[in-house]
Amino acid sequence: MLAEVEQLELTIEKLVAGGDGLGRYLGVPLFVPRTAAGDRVRVRIVERRPDFGRAEVIELLSPGPGRREPPCPHFAECGGCDLQHLDERTQLRVKVEAAVETLRRIARVELPPPAEVLAGEPWGYRLRTQVHTATLGAGVVVGYHARGSRRVVPVHACAVLDPRLEHELLRLGRALKSPAPARIDLALGDDGTVAAAPPVEGLATGELRRRVGDFDYAFDARCFFQGHSGLLPTLVDRAVGSATGELAFDLYGGVGLFALPLARRYRRVVLVEGDRGAARYARRNARAVAADALEVVAQAVESWIGEGLPENADRVLVDPPRDGLAVPVRAALLVRPPRRLTYVSCHPAALARDLNVLGGVFAVESLRFVDLFPQTGHLETLVELVRRG
Repeated sequence: MLAEVEQLELTIEKLVAGGDGLGRYLGVPLFVPRTAAGDRVRVRIVERRPDFGRAEVIELLSPGPGRREPPCPHFAECGGCDLQHLDERTQLRVKVEAAVETLRRIARVELPPPAEVLAGEPWGYRLRTQVHTATLGAGVVVGYHARGSRRVVPVHACAVLDPRLEHELLRLGRALKSPAPARIDLALGDDGTVAAAPPVEGLATGELRRRVGDFDYAFDARCFFQGHSGLLPTLVDRAVGSATGELAFDLYGGVGLFALPLARRYRRVVLVEGDRGAARYARRNARAVAADALEVVAQAVESWIGEGLPENADRVLVDPPRDGLAVPVRAALLVRPPRRLTYVSCHPAALARDLNVLGGVFAVESLRFVDLFPQTGHLETLVELVRRG
């Protein structure tokens, strides 16, 4: 259908998980980034597949509801944000609709209505960022990759970052000299310190600290740490919940964000984390609050779970990377299901696939959405499952 087509006019029906708009040409789905439901657009086909295509906007012919002029001057090129062309209320609504549709279509399990849809500040919220560099003449530019490309887009503003983090990002663009690291991770501590990994002249390295709820966490710029400053306490509170018991497991546990509060509710908690740097911080964080009940295992979850997960655990909490649970993890949860499984996900399609596999053993008790990534197509999903029977 698309073989001879280069350009066409299209009406966008809806946004799908991830933020792309969906339109149809002669029944063939076309995914178009940075569009809105109701948009009439002229597009150029950029990718053809047997059962769908991808396109880019050449001209906006008429806008759909909720559209606005993107506030960021870099939005047209930068790949960091997907949805700045929509107002915040519309963003949240379409992200939730897309996530629910994805879960229902792929998971094929009974889902309750969302118990909550939680949102915080839409700007100035990010505590971490990963920037890229490129040599330009005798100098170095700092920014983000262009959408779908490795090309570095230099930035002179990034309003989703905490202003202190944004300040250091912009300073990097003036201070770095060639040769510079191709990628730099930046993170912000409670005291305003910005640390970089790998080391960068003029910025701190090593340990940062951040308080979330009742706990202080040590980490560094290399560690994964959830990034929305205002929603971190809420995320932890909803994920940990009120359940109690004897034995709980925190898989992909990082520096202990969930494990420390879990250790107040369970007699014994085992945190499993494959990144050894994060696992070292998890041990330090546990010692700092005298959480003797918390054991940290520095091992990949996929290799640990075959022998490590016992029968009849009270609770397992998982916060996997975007790809979701690996096959060995799903298999172990099916063979030795805990009484309660809490799934924290940043990718609705991966979550839906896993729920489809696990649905014969677990029932969905509750569903929540937390908008940890305003201005982007990403949405955090919290699913609470209980073992059937």
